[in-house]
Parts: sequence; C-alpha cells; structure tokens
Amino acid sequence: MSERLDVTKTHKLFIGGQFPRSESGRTTPVLAADGRVLAHVSRASRKDLRDAVEAARKAQEGWAGATAYLRGQVLYRIAEMMEGKRAELAEAIEATAPPGARKGGRAKGGGKAGRGGAEEVAAAVDRVVHYAGWADKHAQVLGCNNPVAGPYYNFTICEPTGVVAAVAPDERPLLALVSLVAPALCAGNAVVALAGTAAPLAAALLGEVCATSDVPPGVLNILTGDRAELLAHIASHRDIDAVHAAGLPAEEATTLRAGIAENVKRVSVRGGPGSIDWFGEEAQGPSWIEPSIEYKTVWHPASA
Repeated sequence: MSERLDVTKTHKLFIGGQFPRSESGRTTPVLAADGRVLAHVSRASRKDLRDAVEAARKAQEGWAGATAYLRGQVLYRIAEMMEGKRAELAEAIEATAPPGARKGGRAKGGGKAGRGGAEEVAAAVDRVVHYAGWADKHAQVLGCNNPVAGPYYNFTICEPTGVVAAVAPDERPLLALVSLVAPALCAGNAVVALAGTAAPLAAALLGEVCATSDVPPGVLNILTGDRAELLAHIASHRDIDAVHAAGLPAEEATTLRAGIAENVKRVSVRGGPGSIDWFGEEAQGPSWIEPSIEYKTVWHPASA
C-alpha cells in the first residue's frame, strides 16, 4: 500500500469576493511551533493593496445604502458560518500559538490563562454577533439631539467614513481581527483588513467564511503577508479614509501616524503588544465603532 501524501495548502488573498494569488507571486510558509510547515499564505504586495482598496471603494456606497437591519443580518450570517468552521479555525489558532498558550499559560493579549483556540473562536463568534446587534443602534448612541437656543432642532448624525483599513496585531489572530473589522462593517464602511504577520491562517479562513456569508463582493477584503511592508502604503494611500489598528509595536504605530501627514486620514491605534484583553469588555462596544464614522450636524427650523 502506498503511503498517503498530504498536500500543503496555499491560502490566497480575499479581494472583491474572489481569491486571487498575490500579483507578485510571493507566498510565505506558516510554521508550527515545532518548525513544521502547516501551509502557505499569499504575501500581499502594494499592488494587491491597491486592488483591495479599489474593490472596497466600488462596494462601499451600496453597503452604506443598505438598511442597518440588513447589515446586521449579514454580520449574523458571518457568525453562523464561523460556527460551521469552528473546529478548523480552532485548529489553525492552536497550531500557530506559542507553546505557553497551548499549555494554558497567558499569551500576550490573551486575558485569563487557559484560553486556547476553541475559546478564541467562541469569543470571535460572540464578537461578530455583538456588532450585528449594534448595526441599527450605534447611530442612536453615538448621535444625539443637541439642545440649542432658538427656534431650531439640532441633530448630530453618524455616517460611515468610507473605506477603512483594519490592521490586526499578531496576538489573538482571529478575535483581534474581527474586533477591528466588525465595528467598521456594522457602521456601513467597506474594509480592507491586514492580518497579523505571525499567525495568518485564521484570517485566511475568515475569507473563506465571508465568501459564503452573503457579504457583498468588495465589502470585506483580507490581505495576508508582511504587515511592516504594507503599513507605509496603507498610511499614504489617498483612497483609504481611515485606519483602525491595535496592539502594534511602537515603530509600526509611528509609521502609520507619520504616513498621514499629506492626506490627513483618520488613524486610531489602540495600545501596544499585549496591552489589550481581547476577551474583555474593553475590546468591544460603540467606542470601537467611532473611529470609522463621521459626524454630521443638521439644523432644522422648528415652529415657535
């Protein structure tokens, strides 16, 4: 009997609802803690980033024009499909986790000890459901009816910023990514997500989830590769309206902030490596939606 051979999978990018290879042809091996090659992921280039932004721009107007109820339903569908890939996602997280995390130790950004891949997937599913619920509520919480003197009504309303780049850290590769992506999606933004460099398998699988989750093509685009290589291009790209990042090293955060000197896009970088408990309340809520919205104030005459 011949020995069974395993084919190492090469995960592709997720752009415009499709799964293209990087235009550069580059891939990066994903290694297990023992040095085994688990898979390969496409290494996105500057051209791939540009393609993702173009796809997001084309999709953004339609997504923003959809009802808040529909956006919430699509997010809920993502959570349902993540449930269907629960075992595969957990295995991908566990295989690339530091040894201490697999044995129950506290990993950076991990919260309480003992939370492994299965717990992270469960938390990520809950996080997506959380923002599905916020889709039709954030405008009431973040907007307001302002008290003004005179015969006027004065309203502050929320609008999506447009195309948002979500830059994920290396820690908690699935939970951190959805914690940055879902708030922007629920507010009506199109998203270009850049996965963490160290453990990109979960992000690649999330692209497969989105392909079967009623997400309109281009609304969510997921890039894998070398985060440091693409940060300067994200910051300087004039068609990216906002950047939401978390858990980045100081030099990478500086790159993002310095790169916006000419285009003055909004950049929000939360904490440094290991500073966020991704399982906790601090990693969710309307304050995570706020970096991806703009405020418009409207004056309307009122009867005397």
